[in-house]
Amino acid sequence: MKRLISFFCLLMVSIGLSAQETYIHAGKLIDTKNGKVLNEQTIVVSGNKIKAIEKGYKDPANKDDELIDLKEKTVLPGLTDMHVHLESETNPSKYLQRFTNNPADDALSSVGFAEKTLLAGFTTVRDLGGSGVNIALRDAINKGNIAGPRIFTAGKSLATTGGHADPTNGMNRQMQGDPGPKEGVVNSVEDARKAVRQRYKNGADLIKITATGGVLSVAKSSSNPQFFKEEIEEIVRTANDYGFHVAAHAHGDEGMQRAVRAGVTTIEHGTLMSEETMDLMKEYGAYLVPTITAGKEVTQKAEVENYYPELVVPKAREIGPKIQNTFAKAYKKGVPIAFGTDAGVFKHGENAREFGYMVEAGMPAMEAIQVATIVPARILKMAQESGQLAPGFYADIIAVDEDPTSNIQTLENVKFVMKDGEVYKNE
Repeated sequence: MKRLISFFCLLMVSIGLSAQETYIHAGKLIDTKNGKVLNEQTIVVSGNKIKAIEKGYKDPANKDDELIDLKEKTVLPGLTDMHVHLESETNPSKYLQRFTNNPADDALSSVGFAEKTLLAGFTTVRDLGGSGVNIALRDAINKGNIAGPRIFTAGKSLATTGGHADPTNGMNRQMQGDPGPKEGVVNSVEDARKAVRQRYKNGADLIKITATGGVLSVAKSSSNPQFFKEEIEEIVRTANDYGFHVAAHAHGDEGMQRAVRAGVTTIEHGTLMSEETMDLMKEYGAYLVPTITAGKEVTQKAEVENYYPELVVPKAREIGPKIQNTFAKAYKKGVPIAFGTDAGVFKHGENAREFGYMVEAGMPAMEAIQVATIVPARILKMAQESGQLAPGFYADIIAVDEDPTSNIQTLENVKFVMKDGEVYKNE
């Protein structure tokens, strides 16, 4: 009998703890769904979800409930960066570290990069390529072992031999070997199918391909097409069977067109995009993820002696300065846009710089916020869970000092971060 009474006592305590709620008094609240700024709102958080949003400042219902005063702040949903690389970060020794770092070194570094990203207000990210450490990082965050954003990861990107994501580029012949689908290198339709299935086996959430040459790889071209159309088609077809969407790195126009026609969901960078390709993206519903900040960064670092390998410098000078202008043209043309920065090419935690560049190029501030909230949620099939502050949605909530629709740069200095109902920052 005593055991039964003890069990019920523990059960009642458990129920009481689970019923504790958090009340957030928001001076202003960004309604991303309707594109409005609301005044004096109360957000009620229960567990990892938003329970209610009420007009005015409501007092907690129970004495054990928590009250967070953000009356002097503007509150908005946690942000999403659709293009990051959490395993590494730009530095003058980065190319050497390919040979000196062990996977454990990259894993330990990624923990700090993930936390910086979260504390910058980015509660969800799409990691578009690493060694596979990014999969372990995602799992560690999901288990609550470390702090970081919700991660959707491609694991290892797919390339062709010598292509932008060939992991042996720049190595001597003895070290190059002949990497194949297991290592993410594709040279046929059969390879394409096997490479996607290997990513599934490894635990990836999506597929990333390098449809054209790139800037930072130790290879000559920045923009040539690097997959045949039928290879991309097979990647997309197989990816669809496994519930994956496909992101395509692409600077060159022909590679973009092949990728869009094959059915990829997003084009990363899009630097040399023609108006014909813009029309094609509108027709197919493909999104441009512009990564303007990365373009600015490589343009600057190309002028620092010995920062990049000699083969990389002319590509950085060619591609970097053009990305913002291409974004401006694509936005004006009506190409769908999703927010993404290529963080890792610049320092993690500075992701919000992208907002200023987007607004500078002609996108209204509210729309820039929406392409970093409700648009990514749609792409990631989380439209009913993420991207807005509403009942039933994840309690991913951030706050800044000013109204970002009036001063977009305020997003570069986030003061409050809640992810899944847990507070990680409150300044």
